[in-house]
Amino acid sequence: MSISTKADQTKAPFSLPQLPYAKDALQPVITANTLEFHHGKHHNSYVVNLNKLVENTDFAHQSLEAIIRATHGKTDKVGIFNNAAQVWNHSFYWHSMKPGGGGKPSGTLAQKIDAAFGSYEKFREAFVTAATSQFGSGWAWLVQDGATLKIVKTGNAEVPFTAGVTPLLTIDVWEHAYYLDFQNRRPDYVNAYLDKLANWDFAASNLH
Repeated sequence: MSISTKADQTKAPFSLPQLPYAKDALQPVITANTLEFHHGKHHNSYVVNLNKLVENTDFAHQSLEAIIRATHGKTDKVGIFNNAAQVWNHSFYWHSMKPGGGGKPSGTLAQKIDAAFGSYEKFREAFVTAATSQFGSGWAWLVQDGATLKIVKTGNAEVPFTAGVTPLLTIDVWEHAYYLDFQNRRPDYVNAYLDKLANWDFAASNLH
């Protein structure tokens, strides 16, 4: 699923996307206070920085995905990559959650999870392990790799699609994603995300 395309070029190339729910809709797992900082300040800062970095360049007329692919692994473009990827990652993360989400998925996605991991419970264990063992800042992802599903983790701003796999769902494990609500208890945050927030409809929509 494409999270963002190039914007109206009469304005700044990229703008902060609105959350797909009210700021208090994910409470008590993720509070409005956390979203005020995480979305309104952290996510927005990546948008502001990206616009400054791509101003008067060809990147100003490209989609986030195109910018990420073009700058990935380029040492002279690391600033553009980091900010473009973080804009994309955060947008994907917001959609990976919904009020009243969580629990077991159903339909084709559930079947693919069972086929890949043996059961939802085994998937859950592997996802929690990936999210809690990511050292420092980063992300844990459910991805589609060909016909099968996998769990991968990425550091900092890295994005799975640069490795040729399709992201289905993600959790942000940078400390600013959970510290105001959970302090240092990352496992509690990850478990609450799976139990109460994971947007399986969004994940299923990304299958191909």
